[in-house]
Amino acid sequence: MSDPGTQEQEQEHGQSVTARISTEVVRTLKESFGKGPVKAKSYLLDDFLLVVMRGGVTIAEETMLQRGHGDMVRQFRQTYQNEMGDVLVAKVEALTGRTVVNYQSQILFDPHIVMEIFFFDAAGAVAESEFEL
Repeated sequence: MSDPGTQEQEQEHGQSVTARISTEVVRTLKESFGKGPVKAKSYLLDDFLLVVMRGGVTIAEETMLQRGHGDMVRQFRQTYQNEMGDVLVAKVEALTGRTVVNYQSQILFDPHIVMEIFFFDAAGAVAESEFEL
């Protein structure tokens, strides 16, 4: 019979890097925002990472959206994400072993989707179809 701690480590190591990124980004946002996305999926493509999250709008934000203040919700979310950027970048770099050179965040409404986009330095990956002009 194996040790429970060993089983937890094996499960974590059995998870793909993108699944671990999704889990960690959602966890970080929930801890800092009080509510987080209900679904998340990460896509690692050559020199960028896209994390797509659905749901997680607070009751206050939903009220503001219903009253036509999407611009205020977007502005607050952008300010919040700007403040959280360093934390998220550090976590992505730790999980991927790559250096993030740029980060952007965007919230969409109807349906509620938040996208986190991380661009890596080119040293980590070269696409087969990539060429220089």
